[in-house]
Amino acid sequence: MEINWRSPLVTRVGILLATMVVFAFLVSSTDRSYILILALLGAILFQVTKLMKELESSNENIASFLDSIRFDDLSQSFKTESDDPTIQNLHRELNEAIAKLRMSRKEKDSEYQFFKNIVQHVAIGLLTFKRDGSIQIMNTAAKRLLRITKADHIDDLKEVSETLVDTFLKLKTGGRELLRLKFGDETIQLSVFAIELTLRDEEVKLISMNNIQSELEEKEMEAWQNLVRVLTHEIMNSVTPISSLAGIVEEDLKSRIDEQTERPLTKVELEDMYLSLQTINRRSGGLIRFVKEFKNLTHIPKPKLVEIPVKELLEELAHLHKKELADHAITITIKLNPENLYISADKTMIEQVLINLLKNAIQAFDEQPDKEIFLTAYSNEKGRAVISVKDNGAGIDADALEKIFIPFFSTKKSGSGIGLSLSKQIMRQHEGSITVKSTLGEGTEFLLRF
Repeated sequence: MEINWRSPLVTRVGILLATMVVFAFLVSSTDRSYILILALLGAILFQVTKLMKELESSNENIASFLDSIRFDDLSQSFKTESDDPTIQNLHRELNEAIAKLRMSRKEKDSEYQFFKNIVQHVAIGLLTFKRDGSIQIMNTAAKRLLRITKADHIDDLKEVSETLVDTFLKLKTGGRELLRLKFGDETIQLSVFAIELTLRDEEVKLISMNNIQSELEEKEMEAWQNLVRVLTHEIMNSVTPISSLAGIVEEDLKSRIDEQTERPLTKVELEDMYLSLQTINRRSGGLIRFVKEFKNLTHIPKPKLVEIPVKELLEELAHLHKKELADHAITITIKLNPENLYISADKTMIEQVLINLLKNAIQAFDEQPDKEIFLTAYSNEKGRAVISVKDNGAGIDADALEKIFIPFFSTKKSGSGIGLSLSKQIMRQHEGSITVKSTLGEGTEFLLRF
């Protein structure tokens, strides 16, 4: 450590040492002057007192600086007019440190205000609350969505909807829920998303809310337009030939009624009428079947959930189609991990889905030597049961793959386009999902996630 020899402290310590040396010499001398000894003793005490005050002054300045940091009071400053260069330098350093802390706090305050303004003015409703339910942040969009002006605790939102509060509390990180809220004559559809965070060793839950009512209405209108287009196409395909043939038969019979003389029908004329009526009957039956299938698509019952052993379910499925698989020379393989995997589902409804997927897989092959279908079940990283139905058939092209779950869309000439759409709705009823991936020439895989 470098010593500043010009410091008054060094001078004071030098004088104190010199005084103590003279005092010691006089005390040890035989020719003592008690008056001088007392005077030197007083000088020593005076120098020690002044030195202690100097040291205390420096310590008080440092303590004052630390208190400023502790109590977040950065308005203090230290004088730099001292005669002691060391004190001047110390005060200068302390003032610079306080200035940097003041600037840092100013920047943090600016950032806080910036992000606060973003949170308050963002269009998505944001709400954060602690483990004890106390609300920290509730932005303007959240208040507008929930029709509330102030809420200090999560229980205050029960006035809006108890279901809403229950959803906020039960959602975990990544959880999403759709809620329907009624405010008088107005109904809104909220999409709610949750994230759990830790702030200063305290658990905090962030809820984001968005009114998707208009988006749902647009999608609903688009779905209705697509449905009307499909229904119109299917009905017109059946009604047009029925109407045309009925008109032909009507005109023929009318012309015969209008004739003055009776003329028996020839065999050729009878055959024509029979074929016309047969075609009318067949097309009418097709139209009735179409309506029944549409009715089934729109009336899916609630599933009755039971615990089902997946191994038993897949083995029964393979046994049910044993002859059909053998007739088409298809090999089927069943794999499970773990072997004792269970799913909570309605057995009848899930069997319907799996039968539909297996039939699609059986019909997916071209003329190829090795035809294989794999039924696989496993537990994924989230602990959810997954059932896979995979084939090494012809595959599905990308355009058709995007439409495969649309009602009445089919890649098969004789297909109704109902099966996969029905399967998707059944999986939704089970709060699960069905997805597909396919590569032309390599095969297709359907995944059921429970």
